[in-house]
Amino acid sequence: MKVVVVGGGVIGCSVAFALQMSGAKVTLLERGEIGGEASGASAGMLIPPLEDSASRTFNRLRTASLEMFPVWLEEVQRLSRVNVEYKRTGMLRIAQTPELAKKLKRIAKRQDGVEWVDPQVLRELEPNLGDGILGALYSEDDADLNPGLFTNALADAAAKLGAKIRPGTMLTGFLGRGNWVEGVTSNGGDVKDADMVVLAAGPWTELLTVRLNHRLGTPPMRGQMIAYRSKALRHAIWGEDGYLLPKPRGFIFAGATVEDVGFRKATTARGLNELKRMAATAVPRLKTATVASSWAGLRPGSPDGMPVIGRMPGKSNVIVATGHFRNGILLAPITGRLVADMVMTGKTDRRLKAYSPARFK
Repeated sequence: MKVVVVGGGVIGCSVAFALQMSGAKVTLLERGEIGGEASGASAGMLIPPLEDSASRTFNRLRTASLEMFPVWLEEVQRLSRVNVEYKRTGMLRIAQTPELAKKLKRIAKRQDGVEWVDPQVLRELEPNLGDGILGALYSEDDADLNPGLFTNALADAAAKLGAKIRPGTMLTGFLGRGNWVEGVTSNGGDVKDADMVVLAAGPWTELLTVRLNHRLGTPPMRGQMIAYRSKALRHAIWGEDGYLLPKPRGFIFAGATVEDVGFRKATTARGLNELKRMAATAVPRLKTATVASSWAGLRPGSPDGMPVIGRMPGKSNVIVATGHFRNGILLAPITGRLVADMVMTGKTDRRLKAYSPARFK
C-alpha cells in the first residue's frame, strides 16, 4: 500500500508514523520544515476533558487519544531517540468569579480525577497566585510536552520504519482523472502510483481540496503566545482568559489568543498586551518578568469547529485529516491510528462518523 501524506505537522507525521507501523509505504511531503507551523508553535498541553465541555462524542475521542499517549510516546522516543520533554505537572483551573467557582465545585463532585481546592490550600500549592482567586479545580493527570520535538520525533520514527520524509517539498498538483487520484506533483518531482492520499496540511488543506474540485473550509485561527523567563509556577494554570504553563529551563508560556484574521501570522501589540494582562492578573510576579520571546501560529479550524477526518466526497482514495484547532497535539495518536486503519482496512471507525467531510455537503 503506497500512501502519500501531505503535511508535516503533528497530524501528518502521526498519520505517517501509524501507517508505516501498519506496513504501508509512506511518502510525506511538507512545503516547509517539519513541525514548522502550528504544531511547533503550540504549548503542547495534554488535558483530560471536563464532563461539561464540548460534546460527549468529542470528549470520548480526546480521552481515547490521551490514553494512547504512554505507549505511543514510548515507541516514538525509542525509535527516534528524541526526548520530547513529556511531564505531568497537574493543572489548576482557577475560579476568579463566584459563578465559575460554583461550576467547578459541581464538576469536582461528579467527575473522577479532579478535586476542588479552597483558597488556603491553593496558596500552599501556588504561593505566587494573585488575590481574588476563589479556589481552583485540580487535576493531577494534566501533562504537556515539547510539541516541536514531538512532531519531529514522529517524523524521525516514521523514517526509521522506512517512510520517505521530504521537507521543503511543495505539492503543486494531483495526477489522475475522475474520482481516483493516481499521485501528486511537487517542486521535488512526481510521486506516482499512489493507492491513497492523505491531506493533513492544516489550514492550507482548503487550498488542496480546491484543486480536487471540492472546497473544504479549513480557516486559519491565529494564536499568539508569550514565553516569560520565570519559575513562579509549579503547575499549569487555566483561567477564563488564558493559561500559564511552566516549561523546562525556567520558562512560563502564556497563551493563547484566538483570532480569525486569515493567514496573517505576525504577533500584534494588542494580542500580546491581552496575554500580559491575563498573566499579571493570575501571577503578579509576571508583570516584571522578562519576556524571552513571543510568537504566533495558525491553527486549522473548520466550519463547525470540530475536526475533519474521513474520505473526501468525490474522491475514493483521498482522506482528509485536519480542523483539529486547539487539539492537534492531544488528538495526534488517535487520528494517526484511525486514519491508518481506514487506509489499510478500507473501513471507517464508528468514532469518526461525526467528523466526516461529507457532513458539509
